[in-house]
Amino acid sequence: MAEGSERGAHHVQSLERGLAVIKAFDAGSPVLTLSDVAKATGLTRAAARRFLLTLADLGYVRTDGKFFSLTARVLELGYAYLSSLSLPEVAQPHLERLSAEVHESSSVSVLEGTDIVYVARVAVSRIMAVSINVGTRFPAHATSMGHVLLAGLGEAELAEYLRQARFTRFTARTITSPDELRAELAAVRRQGWALVDQELEEGLRSVAAPVHDRHGAVVAAVNLSTHASRTTPESVRAELLPSLLAAARRISDDLAMTAPAGAAVR
Repeated sequence: MAEGSERGAHHVQSLERGLAVIKAFDAGSPVLTLSDVAKATGLTRAAARRFLLTLADLGYVRTDGKFFSLTARVLELGYAYLSSLSLPEVAQPHLERLSAEVHESSSVSVLEGTDIVYVARVAVSRIMAVSINVGTRFPAHATSMGHVLLAGLGEAELAEYLRQARFTRFTARTITSPDELRAELAAVRRQGWALVDQELEEGLRSVAAPVHDRHGAVVAAVNLSTHASRTTPESVRAELLPSLLAAARRISDDLAMTAPAGAAVR
């Protein structure tokens, strides 16, 4: 087994070798013999056997006496890592993949008071007159992510939001009344996503989808933003929405394996 030329005094070689045995199994080699593991790791057959049987005792490996394979318990090792991640750390790689796929800027935000707050972002072009960074806030009533987040609120929470919100008109298309917003949120709940067409700024279109925690509660929103000169509402729905919904599902799936809802949102 290849090893670095220098190791610290703290280095535990047996741990390194045990992990190498686990990593010997992959999608192309889900079932291995003792000889296979020894060859893949560079261990002697005797050493490979000790590691495999120890992993079997711990429940990470199963064997019929000749063939070895991993058990689902190895997922606990990944869970320990995922459970230490916050929402931005979970979402960031998915945003990078999404933006690379559709060539538009993507973001994740959470609801704070009557505003959305950006907690992760990948920008591929500058669309808005005001630059957007992590920590940027916008009024929820005029944004696609805001509509998704508000649609996920319970009736009492939504009533409190409507009591506090100031329905500032940013463009001629901005929603400026509680009744109008309620109608829009009902549509968002039915379809599972929100499209905002130049309500926050002229020329800006955005589409958003909810991110759910393990209990199904909406804890964040992910969006794609594009310029009206490049897209139409119809093209946003046809060309951007499918990729966005897939990204939202992936983030939700990863988030479902992390700490309980609300533990590490920001």
